[in-house]
Amino acid sequence: MYLQNSENQRKVRQVMLGLVLLLFGSFSYGQHITVSGMVSDANGPLPGASIIVQGTSNGTTTDFDGKYSLGDVPSDAVLEISYIGYKKVRVPVDGRATVNATLEEDLAQLDEVVVVGYGTQSRRVVTGAIESIDSEAMASIPVTTSEQALQGRASGVSVINSGSPGQPPVVRIRGLGTMNNNDPLYVIDGVIGGRLADIDPQDIASIEVLKDASTTAIYGSKGSNGVVMVTTKKGRQGKLSLSIDSYVGTQFVTKRLGLMNTNQYTQFAEAFGLPQRLTDPQYADMLNRNTDWQDAIFQSGLMQKHNFAISGGDENSDFRISAGLIDQDGILRNTGFKRHNFRANSNFTFGKLKIGETAQIVFNNQNPESDSGGRSVIRHAIRMAPYLPIYNPNNPGGFQGPNSSVDGQDAENPVRVLELPQRENRSVNIIGGLYAQYEILDGLVFKTQAGLDYRTFNNNTFVPSFNDDSMGATHTQIFASIEKNSGTFKSLVYTNSLNYTATFADKHNLEVLVLAEKQKMRSTNTNAYSRNYISNDVNELTNTESNLRSNSLEYTRIGYLGRVNYNYDEKYILAASIRRDGSSRFGPNNRWGNFYSLAGGWLISEESFFNVPAINNLKLRGSWGTTGNDNIADYVYNYTIIDNFIYPINGSAGIGASPSGVGNPDVKWEETTMTNIGIDLGLWDNKVTLSAEYYKNKSDDLLMDRPLPPSFGTHSGIVTENVGSVETKGFEFNLGYNDYEGDFTWSANLNLGTNTNKALSLGTVGEITGASFVAGVNDNLTRVAPGESLFHFFGFQTDGIFQNQAEVDAHATQAGAQPGDIRMVDQNGDGIINDEDRVKIGNPFPDLTFGLNLNAAYKNFDFNVFVSGTAGNDVFNTLLFDTEGMQRLFNASTRVLDRWTGEGTSNSIPRAQGATLNTRASDRFVEDGSYARLRNITIGYTLPEEVFNGTFSRFRVYLSGQNLITLAGYSGYDPEVGAYTVNDATSNFEVGIDRGNYPQPKSLFLGLQVSF
Repeated sequence: MYLQNSENQRKVRQVMLGLVLLLFGSFSYGQHITVSGMVSDANGPLPGASIIVQGTSNGTTTDFDGKYSLGDVPSDAVLEISYIGYKKVRVPVDGRATVNATLEEDLAQLDEVVVVGYGTQSRRVVTGAIESIDSEAMASIPVTTSEQALQGRASGVSVINSGSPGQPPVVRIRGLGTMNNNDPLYVIDGVIGGRLADIDPQDIASIEVLKDASTTAIYGSKGSNGVVMVTTKKGRQGKLSLSIDSYVGTQFVTKRLGLMNTNQYTQFAEAFGLPQRLTDPQYADMLNRNTDWQDAIFQSGLMQKHNFAISGGDENSDFRISAGLIDQDGILRNTGFKRHNFRANSNFTFGKLKIGETAQIVFNNQNPESDSGGRSVIRHAIRMAPYLPIYNPNNPGGFQGPNSSVDGQDAENPVRVLELPQRENRSVNIIGGLYAQYEILDGLVFKTQAGLDYRTFNNNTFVPSFNDDSMGATHTQIFASIEKNSGTFKSLVYTNSLNYTATFADKHNLEVLVLAEKQKMRSTNTNAYSRNYISNDVNELTNTESNLRSNSLEYTRIGYLGRVNYNYDEKYILAASIRRDGSSRFGPNNRWGNFYSLAGGWLISEESFFNVPAINNLKLRGSWGTTGNDNIADYVYNYTIIDNFIYPINGSAGIGASPSGVGNPDVKWEETTMTNIGIDLGLWDNKVTLSAEYYKNKSDDLLMDRPLPPSFGTHSGIVTENVGSVETKGFEFNLGYNDYEGDFTWSANLNLGTNTNKALSLGTVGEITGASFVAGVNDNLTRVAPGESLFHFFGFQTDGIFQNQAEVDAHATQAGAQPGDIRMVDQNGDGIINDEDRVKIGNPFPDLTFGLNLNAAYKNFDFNVFVSGTAGNDVFNTLLFDTEGMQRLFNASTRVLDRWTGEGTSNSIPRAQGATLNTRASDRFVEDGSYARLRNITIGYTLPEEVFNGTFSRFRVYLSGQNLITLAGYSGYDPEVGAYTVNDATSNFEVGIDRGNYPQPKSLFLGLQVSF
């Protein structure tokens, strides 16, 4: 009985123990706790972030410091943490009392709203051709100007960089629409005007490039060349955030042309008759020298850039203040650039009233490249005799140069050209705006804005006296020259607008904008020059052989705009605008112009009949409209007076005045009609995206200068008339892939753009030529003619080399031709080679531009590769005239050692001192300018927050290289031929001509990005 009871008691105890354990286990697993922590992003805490227990309504938001506390959270719960514009994360609690989270920006969400003219718009209902570049892309490449960061980022946007420090690139949107100024319009925080080059890329939140009439016609007379909308970074709600972005590195150029050394030069000189320097024994020691003049002018340049920003705000205000510094040494001696920039943005809300401002001041200091004799230092370096030393302390100025009577040549010492002059260009640029907006009624907002673009500059050049050879130098200056140029530019823009937005019956979405705008500009310029025969120590102007001149210009533009945007359920989209502008640059007969646009879109993927699970977005869109262009010279409708004009009167010189030209009161707006058709496609929740565009633009009434008979008696001998017509067209493609899931994420974005242009009419003018180049004969290298592409290269087509006299006799008559000379093609078959046989020999504009951007990240590591390039464009390489022209004795390419010296010796390089036609403009000097360039490669690492105990919200270090690899067939220094900066030859006629232009450097940088 006892045993039975004991057994029963044991079983009861086991059951009781099991129930206790089960109860305890259930209590432990179902325990509710309080969880706290911080939510942040790469720049610091995120106030207002949402934290919710998954599957429940229990949630909270972070405070101004990004902190939160949430009670009654099951220890096994999952927290969903989200913030607008960021990717949602799910974090298991796992019994922890502290759960922190760092959110990443969701590019797909950020792209939903884009900046357009005078407002913003949802990406879903955009009907125009807009390219967006976000802040991450802008800051991913270490650059000196923000235009450089645009290169290869947007289809249809061409950016041609110059290696010269501080020199802005040339930006073109969808090619050329005029034979005049093709620069796009820049709008910075709503302020028309300004220089994108002055804005630190770290201060830019986004850039939108507007390319078709639907997006640009609202700017009327300013929109024909495209519009670049720049939005700078603002502060945000929360505690103060401090960010630091710095890098330091070196820039260099490795390309060298294969030039002759002293022994080879001596051998080559025999073809011209050896000069005294090469035969007289007293100079024998000099011939033991081999000066590498290319190494003498190039250097490795230090570059550093720093940006500091502090931001913050609360529910009624925000601010951001930043300061930046860039200091760049050029790869050519004595060239460089410094910039100090300061920016302040702020916004305040008082109920229905909002006010704000953006302001920036920039101090620029540029040491530009010097030239001499109309030639760049690179051309002088190519031509210099290799036996001459760089320096000679016995010569005034301290340099050594050739003596024509002794050396048989007159190239200039390029190091002296770079180092002796003191050239400094200083400028102070201010751009900013004030705005106030008030919500009068629900959806009806009045906004007024005033914008200022102010610039002042002082460009000074001081060249001391010098003598490059005490025995009687060819290059000498017995005085110090002083030149001082100064000026100001001021533009004020006033804009008042009413904007009404409303939704009717939940599906009819309407926006109406009416606007009035006035812009007023004034510029002044003063130039002064004098000489000093007494001292090299006084860099001041005097009355000695002085010259003084000044000018001032004024310009006023008034515009009125009406725009309507409508969509039905974000499915069927319509947009229309009309703008009327008046410009002071036109005469009273045609001062006003009207510009229209109409656009439509259809979001097919939102239709009920469309059931393709893989496609989440499919939109067709199209636009048509007209834009204008008044980027021409002021006062062409009238004429000005030129004084100090010399008239021969009765055999004597009479001082008088002359009209500058013939005024034309009927000049009117250049007008461009734009047509655009596009398609947008998104697959698998935009994991794959594609957009494609076709555009056709026709510009009419282009303003051109028509020559006048000398009997008109005007100074310029021209009259400006609306006679030209141009057509451009092309395709654009953007393809993207994004994989942001897992520890390893990556994305790839490819853009392609094609463009062709053609001159349809030049009125009564048969052709226009430009880009003079003196090579025995003064040839113009580029031409515009009806039916041909704009600004194409123009010259003779070659057909090998005459090998013997029989070939010369059998060919069309070619002046001065002998065996060993280049054979030119008789294009018109008249048996005579003359200027009538010149034809199109090249096109400086590419058939295709492309950019490929690859990003990858694994945990805390990130990686970027960016490649861009062009295809189908040509370069007119004037350096080939120096290296292979052999017109006179200069140093040259080693290839001339294999020149034609007898029948069968060469069919590509002619004889030395050949016929004049050998060095005339021909396809001999035209090369393929296509290239693919590794624009950037970067690897970075972000240290975990716990390394610094939460002191930094972000601490990233990176190593970056730029332009390290270029694939090209071009023989010059750089196939990407930027503007020849010495004489500011930035006209359309100079595109693609390499005159020894400043090449782009290769670069290596070490960078640091820190946020508190």
